[in-house]
Amino acid sequence: MTEQPETPAILRAIRSNLGLTQEQLAERLGVSFATVNRWEGGTAKPQKAARDAIAALAREAGVDGVDAAPGRVPRRRRDPGAATPFTKPMEQMLWDAACSIRGEKDAAKFKDYLLPLLFLKRLSDVFDDEVNRLAEDYGDRATALEIAEGDHSLLRFYLPPEARWAVINGREPFEWPPKERPRDIGEHLTMAVRAVVKHNPSLSGVIDVVDFAAERSGERDINPAKLSDVVETFSNPRYRLGLADVQPDFLGRAYEYLLRKFAEGSGQSAGEFFTPTEVGFLMARILRPRPGQECHDYACGSAGLLLKLHLVARELDPTSKVPLKLSGQELQAESYAIARMNAIIHGMEVDLQRGDTMINPKFRTDDGRIRTYDLVVANPMWNQPFSTDIFANDPFDRFRPAGGITTGKGDWAWLQHTLACLNENGRAAVVLDTGAVTRGSGSKNEDKERNIRKWFVEQDLIEGVVLLPDNLFYNTTAAGIIVVLNKRKAEARKGKIVLLNASRHFKKGRPKNYLPEEDIRPLADMFNKGEPVEGELAVLTREQAAEADYNLIPSKWVGNSPETETADIGGLITQLRALSDEDAKLTARLAALLQPLLAEGD
Repeated sequence: MTEQPETPAILRAIRSNLGLTQEQLAERLGVSFATVNRWEGGTAKPQKAARDAIAALAREAGVDGVDAAPGRVPRRRRDPGAATPFTKPMEQMLWDAACSIRGEKDAAKFKDYLLPLLFLKRLSDVFDDEVNRLAEDYGDRATALEIAEGDHSLLRFYLPPEARWAVINGREPFEWPPKERPRDIGEHLTMAVRAVVKHNPSLSGVIDVVDFAAERSGERDINPAKLSDVVETFSNPRYRLGLADVQPDFLGRAYEYLLRKFAEGSGQSAGEFFTPTEVGFLMARILRPRPGQECHDYACGSAGLLLKLHLVARELDPTSKVPLKLSGQELQAESYAIARMNAIIHGMEVDLQRGDTMINPKFRTDDGRIRTYDLVVANPMWNQPFSTDIFANDPFDRFRPAGGITTGKGDWAWLQHTLACLNENGRAAVVLDTGAVTRGSGSKNEDKERNIRKWFVEQDLIEGVVLLPDNLFYNTTAAGIIVVLNKRKAEARKGKIVLLNASRHFKKGRPKNYLPEEDIRPLADMFNKGEPVEGELAVLTREQAAEADYNLIPSKWVGNSPETETADIGGLITQLRALSDEDAKLTARLAALLQPLLAEGD
């Protein structure tokens, strides 16, 4: 029998023969982009139904050496996540869970319990997927489970029986040792996550961060009955979290979703900002990461932007065995834990540190200077107030030599820190409020932000600015911008700034708008090409920037709205009078029609 080619080789051959991207191939196969990325990278294997679909598509593409898979090829199920960047089933699951615990005091604290529970559900669903994959090789699930029990290395993470979701929700029995039987679901979950950590030490401090049975003053922090309702909600078959069921950074999106639904103010005041998935992919495609590059996010949140760099790098060079070197720093404990979860889920090696980047950047060289990178991505807190003492007495000298010390809002301080993180060839993409590129321009008074912006322009460090649509971000309806820095521009780009107005590239969503997936690649290509496009992209010279007093908002230079219809005032008044006359006639006619009814009532 002829030896079958490996799945990664088949997928690459299909894409080559049909001219498909990984995203387009995912659409054809009815799975998510992340799933195809893992298959092609060799970090996961498709199950039988998916292998059948791959075999059918390989035959269509004329890929040699792939035999017909046995049995009928099932009809492809369209994965809604492949078409849009949202994970609606998961968000509905979280909302149902939130509804089940309404009325509890400190309801917002429940997010601290829901996320580890969500992660445990993910681990359990992936465990089931991997056991089912083994069952295809060994004949049946019982045999596969017995083999997995004897060799935990066959699985990403081994889950002991008491931690498997079917046992947690009571669908499958489990014989507890007499002295260890939990009294309720809270004790069961705490014992389950501790058992998971015992078998998987890398999950310590990630999944066991809360005690589901914790008490204060003799009462449970979380009502066991309410917790059972949440477990039951998560058990709905519609809300599966397996390998092919959810999109990249679903945990980060879940966290921000919970912050918004619980209306917890600390999510905004503490700077917990989630970058929409499609914005992260746009940033990654603009930067085009290459194998082996060192990449950093100094305000990494859930590590979503690093994840996008990881996925895009693998798509751009799927045969490379050299991964990106990723690192990130995060202040918030919850976001830091989620970042670790994300790295684990996606098999990424990420050096993560906790701390306040502005005051105490953790990534330094042996001689105490800030470490530099090939690529930097970040979405720091917008308009964050800082004490000027931080800037005036900075031990790393990030601010004075780079345009001076800012006051009030910290947007340009973050860009100054970004610059300090770039090596001699470095590029960066940073999400900020639109005011970062307009404040102070046109003012007769001295403005420190404008002066820093001027310094960056004069040093030819700004590669471009992208204006995003309104209402993309969970924590605000305002538009944002992506500021792209480049310390070594190509010769043709020197002395120029690319201004891309992407504000009209959105689709309405509930409650948030989103960048359509089909627009992300063209927008990135347009930016990287850097040639003027009517109504979308302008290329500004440094002289033009100076004439505009360093106002770099793209909408000033590129049309922000469709062509406006114009008419003379006299004509409009005539139309108004005609409409008023028509309204009076319709009102009189309606009154005449209703008069007989009034008479009958008398």
